[in-house]
Amino acid sequence: MKYLKYITIAILIFSVQSCSDFLEQEPGKKTSIDELLQNKKGVLTALNGLYRDVEANTRGERYAVYADLQGGNIKFTPTSSGSSRGQITPGTNIKDAYSFEDLADTSNFQSFYDDGYNIINEANLILEYTPSLSDATDSEKNEIIAEALTIRAYTHFLLSLIYSQNYGYTPNASHLGIVYNTESIKAGLKYPARKTAAETYSLIINDLKTALSNYSDSSGLTGPSYSFFNKNNTKALLARVYLHKNDWANAYETANNVITNSGFTLVNSSDLIAQWSQTDLPLSETLLEFSIPKDSEGTVGASMSSYFGYNGTNYAKYVASNDLLDLYETNDLRKQLFFTASLSTLVNGVIVGANYNFTTKFQDNAGYVAFRLSEMYLIRAEAALETNRPDLAMDDINTIRARANATLLTNTTNLKDNIQLERRKELCFEGHLFFDLTRHQKGITRNDGCIANNCSITYPSLKFVLPIPTFNINLNENLQQNESY
Repeated sequence: MKYLKYITIAILIFSVQSCSDFLEQEPGKKTSIDELLQNKKGVLTALNGLYRDVEANTRGERYAVYADLQGGNIKFTPTSSGSSRGQITPGTNIKDAYSFEDLADTSNFQSFYDDGYNIINEANLILEYTPSLSDATDSEKNEIIAEALTIRAYTHFLLSLIYSQNYGYTPNASHLGIVYNTESIKAGLKYPARKTAAETYSLIINDLKTALSNYSDSSGLTGPSYSFFNKNNTKALLARVYLHKNDWANAYETANNVITNSGFTLVNSSDLIAQWSQTDLPLSETLLEFSIPKDSEGTVGASMSSYFGYNGTNYAKYVASNDLLDLYETNDLRKQLFFTASLSTLVNGVIVGANYNFTTKFQDNAGYVAFRLSEMYLIRAEAALETNRPDLAMDDINTIRARANATLLTNTTNLKDNIQLERRKELCFEGHLFFDLTRHQKGITRNDGCIANNCSITYPSLKFVLPIPTFNINLNENLQQNESY
């Protein structure tokens, strides 16, 4: 009976997965896996749907705000209307995770976990069908394989950030990583156990290296090139993975490769503010931005402005904390990437006007910025410092500071702290802070606007990872829960 139960649940999951964008050839029209993936056109349709699913999962509220909210860059706005007008409450999709009180039975991140492994399953299906395509050239098949492998690695990496402690949590990263799926459910029902963190990272890196050996000059998909994985942004992902693995030599080499060989350059100081204010176009230094969803008439379905936008009385839930804003010098151009609005707020039982600071990074039709060149400079700086090249590290930090019109460093004193400070200022609202704190084995301190039951937590903490949803634990008898859940 237990085996039958698992089979039934797995079939249910697979049927739900098959209703995703992945199998939608036209709006509202679905097709079977075998029918869709029998030729190049169908596989490219599936790959396009896979990108839409990746965009939805990364740009979804849970992951899009998680690292900045947990780390202290973000606080909440008051409710704008109704009986709770002026009250400040956490978003319902993030409430328990925000307080480090998420529960396995009712996890805020159930959909993120499920959608992540659905995406991985979709990528595996493409990888399984593509080699036998008779109407595609070897180059075309290799490109499809490269993009699907990268998506598989990227999604596993995001899941590892949420559900596994940082790489240095135990000696040799022997603590639990995540389940790493390299076969689709269609290939056979299995009940895999979690890999160690070391094994997880090894598999991610192997997928990315294999992808890099398969890329051709361009994707077979139509659309803006910055929305698809390619050699440059896959190297950027690999550099980030090496950074989190504390593999400093490879982190330096890979980030340096992107900086010197990608053909991308940092946005000039004179264009920085204007480019962040563009609608429908990313910064010119963007290596990967997942396109915002649009219907056949070009109407935007969703964007990052859903969480950070402001339009008079219509405003989103998340704004910058003073913990973040107070880090910028007066003349730092990045301080202009915030604007202040007075919102009706309940204070001691009375509605008053209070100031809140919205980011200009994600107004209007804003896509999810996955990788940009400035991050590569910051990775190269950190890796240079960790490989005993502090002068090179200082040069890279000063490149970012000079672009922002911030005071330049004149010596390498406290350089490690300055690198982390620069990452927080430069990459805010882009999903890094909490993961940076934990990989440096630091606790969190949230002062301004924190309404959680736990505003400050020291490192290490079992609550720095989320629980694997109970549904999935019940499905797979080999799936081990995180400690304390």
